[in-house]
Amino acid sequence: MQVSNAMGILGLKIDVDTYWGMRRGVPLLLQTLKDFQVKGTFFLSIGPDNSGRAALQLIKNPLFLRKMMRTNAVGLYGWKTAFYGTLLPAPKIALSFPEIVEDIIAEGHEVQFHAWDHRRWQDELPTKTEKWIRDWFNQGIAGFENLTGNKPTAFGAPSWLIDDRVLKVIKEYNFAYLSCTRAKAPFIHHGTNIPEIPSDLPCFEELAAEKAVSVLADLLKTGGIHVLPVHAEVEGGIFNEKFQQLLQNALALGYSILPLKEIKTQLSLINLPIRRYQMELIPGRHSACAV
Repeated sequence: MQVSNAMGILGLKIDVDTYWGMRRGVPLLLQTLKDFQVKGTFFLSIGPDNSGRAALQLIKNPLFLRKMMRTNAVGLYGWKTAFYGTLLPAPKIALSFPEIVEDIIAEGHEVQFHAWDHRRWQDELPTKTEKWIRDWFNQGIAGFENLTGNKPTAFGAPSWLIDDRVLKVIKEYNFAYLSCTRAKAPFIHHGTNIPEIPSDLPCFEELAAEKAVSVLADLLKTGGIHVLPVHAEVEGGIFNEKFQQLLQNALALGYSILPLKEIKTQLSLINLPIRRYQMELIPGRHSACAV
């Protein structure tokens, strides 16, 4: 697919991080995307929702508390989410809703692998062993295959958190591409020969609510290839109207809105730079991301 006559390409990287997001957010996002006649890539968390363990971060990380207050966390995630994996059992996320996964696929969207246990990766990855990482992938990919009948061909790391051990393990799964960083442009991960399609735009929840649409729309005026990180709990929740406004703006600018697999077909892989990630705290985030 060629888009040379368009302003640019906007990829939608839709992360599903929680049980609430899968149950409530994904159906609303599917309807929104259907209304606009556009497609995206859903990166699914497969296993347990241990979101309640995030309470530890409220004590350890003041930036996390500030983010929860700024983004109206209860409105985004629902009150039960705050207790999953602690006072309440941790429900499975995508595995609890095979019918919704079927709906995503039936609507023609791309489906890829995001996580087995999102919360533990996000909070504990640096302390875990390489065996834990490999077991995490094996559980998640087995669940993904059970839901879709296929192996995933891409991986998007929870919270854009990776390390050298992760990249070593990733090479065993023959992913066609990764979307694990907040870099500004696509590149090849050093030592892997795997292309990275990064989320270069900020998330809605990283921006002031009243300015989010205008800030993102201004960034799109540069044209080219961009990827918007979308969260089922956010744009499929209280930010849905703002998400619709941004889609309207992007289409009015002449953007083609595509899943990430279509962006990969637009890239000249042989000409992509080979780069090594680094970790950096970017504006609006509470912990460092790979950039």
